Amino acid sequence: MMPALSNMVSTTASLTQLKNANLDGKVHLTPTIDFIKVIVPKKAIVKWDCGDNELHAIQFHPSGSLIATGGSDRKIHIWELNAHYNQVQQVYVLTGNNSTVTAIDFDNENANLILGCSEDFACRVWGLADQRLRHTLTGHGAKVFCAKFVTATLIASGSQDRTLKLWDLQNRQCVRTLFAGSKCHDLVAHDASGSLISGHFDKKIRFWDARNDSTKCELQLQAAVTSLSINREKQLLLACSRDDTLKLIELRENRVIQTFSHDDFKVASDTIKAVLSPDCTYACAGSNDGSVFVWNT
Repeated sequence: MMPALSNMVSTTASLTQLKNANLDGKVHLTPTIDFIKVIVPKKAIVKWDCGDNELHAIQFHPSGSLIATGGSDRKIHIWELNAHYNQVQQVYVLTGNNSTVTAIDFDNENANLILGCSEDFACRVWGLADQRLRHTLTGHGAKVFCAKFVTATLIASGSQDRTLKLWDLQNRQCVRTLFAGSKCHDLVAHDASGSLISGHFDKKIRFWDARNDSTKCELQLQAAVTSLSINREKQLLLACSRDDTLKLIELRENRVIQTFSHDDFKVASDTIKAVLSPDCTYACAGSNDGSVFVWNT
């Protein structure tokens, strides 16, 4: 599935551009993404060994030319793909975590920063140009399962401690704590103001109002929510849950419009990820037997 996702965008950026970044650590890549026809792959076009440690997180750079992976070795590895997506080489290793890496995200505005969260209760931000650790965000009281860039200077995180936090990178502090009452397995930003959508162990998807610390809506599913994926236009949300289903949610009315399932599709853990294709024509998720399921939306 991963090579197919990289082929869904038509922009690339080379490692040379990263190395030629300004000394201030900023990588001026701002990718302009033009969607092309999404093609479901028939076979894997590249495989590589990520070591003997468990792999818990994987994320494409917005350019499509880099992949970040993280896991039980407490490191984030940056890999570069060649132009044909059939060769991979490791180019950077980011250190600083004290436990397993649980999720990774890139700054989509400028493509300058990479965010990782960990079971050590913290989130960290590195610069891509110099691989320097810029921020360590502490304040959660348990494992951090998810963290996303809302903007280039605002980060949202969700934790086993049943809270979500918003972090201001300019002031290096937590600016809001949202009390969900249930473990947060995943979250997405609904807009740049800090409105969030979160998925939880108690089977609920919560829609948070950016103007205060309360939910404006809750959507009850049939099992624990393991992941959320939102489209670029912020109109559709894909939720994966422990009842072995994916649900497509229309965000104008916050209602389920499609449910995807298969007899052989099994959600094996509370943090299994599902994603929408960039053009929203497919929903994809991995099953406990190692296979990848793709549904038409």
